[in-house]
Amino acid sequence: MFGLSKSKSKNPEEQLKICQQKHDWAGLARAYYDMGVAAMDEKDLYQAVLWLHRADAIFSADDRVYKKVGEKLVDDCSDRIGTLEDGTLVYNDIYEEITGKAEEMEDIQIRLWDLLAIARLVKLGDRLGKLPGCEVLGQLGYAVDLMFQSFRQPITQEEYGRLMDICNALYELGDSEAFYAGGEIDVPGKAPFQVFDLNGMFGVHIQINGYIDSHLRLLAALSNGEEPDGTESFMNGCSMLPDYYVRTTGRDPGDIPQVQAELSRIWDDCRFVCSGLDWDTYRQRLEEYKQMDILG
Repeated sequence: MFGLSKSKSKNPEEQLKICQQKHDWAGLARAYYDMGVAAMDEKDLYQAVLWLHRADAIFSADDRVYKKVGEKLVDDCSDRIGTLEDGTLVYNDIYEEITGKAEEMEDIQIRLWDLLAIARLVKLGDRLGKLPGCEVLGQLGYAVDLMFQSFRQPITQEEYGRLMDICNALYELGDSEAFYAGGEIDVPGKAPFQVFDLNGMFGVHIQINGYIDSHLRLLAALSNGEEPDGTESFMNGCSMLPDYYVRTTGRDPGDIPQVQAELSRIWDDCRFVCSGLDWDTYRQRLEEYKQMDILG
C-alpha cells in the first residue's frame, strides 16, 4: 500500500478536507486511494469501489496529478478496480441485467427507457447546477424536453447546437476541479449530497453525455437520410446513485430503500416502454419524473 505517512495521524475525513482546502489534488487522490485499499483489505468491497473510483477520477482528470501520484499507484488502483468489477456486487449484477434486457429491445424503446431515468435526475441537477462550475447540471430539464420533442418533430439548428454544448459540458465536468473539490448540497433529513457522488456506476454525468451524444448522432443521421446506428442502455442503473448511499450509510446499496425504489422504477419503466407507445402517457410520466426528489 502506497500510504501517506503524513495522513496517519488524521482521520480520513479530516485529511480529505485539508487536501480540498489546499487544492492539493494529488494528495486528495492518494487519500482516496489509501481509503480504498484499507476498505479492500477489510473486505468492505462497496467502500473500496467508492474510494478507488474517486482516486481514479482525480488523477485521470489531470496529467499533473497523474505524474505526482506516480505510475505505480495508478496501476495498482486500476488493477484493484478491475478485480472489484469482476466481483459479485450489486453494481455489476444490475448492469448485466440491464444490458441483457436492452439486447432484447428495439432501439426506440431503449432510448425512451433511458430518457425516463435522466428525467428523474432533473430536480437534483437543478440544485447541483447552482454550485460553481456545475451549471450544466441545471440544464438537464431543457435537454430532456428537447430530446423528447425531437422524437416527434424536428428541432432547429440552434437547439441542436445547444444540446451539443450540454453534451460537451457534461463530459468536461468530470475533468474539472468543481467535480471533486467537495461541493455539496443539503438534503433534508439526510447527509449532504456531494457532486462527487455522481461518480458511481460509471459516472452519471458521463452516461448522460453518452446518451445525448448518441441522440445527436441519431438526429444527424435522420436529417441526412442515413440509417442511424443503434444505441446501448447508457443511463439505467446510474440513477440509483449508489455512491451517495455507500458514502453516507456504509451499507450495501442493494439494502437501501431509495435504491430499491429506483430499481423498481427502472423495471417498471422497461415494461412501460415495451407495452406499446402512447406519446401522451409517456409525456405525463416524463413530467412527473422531472418533479421527483430522487433522494426522498
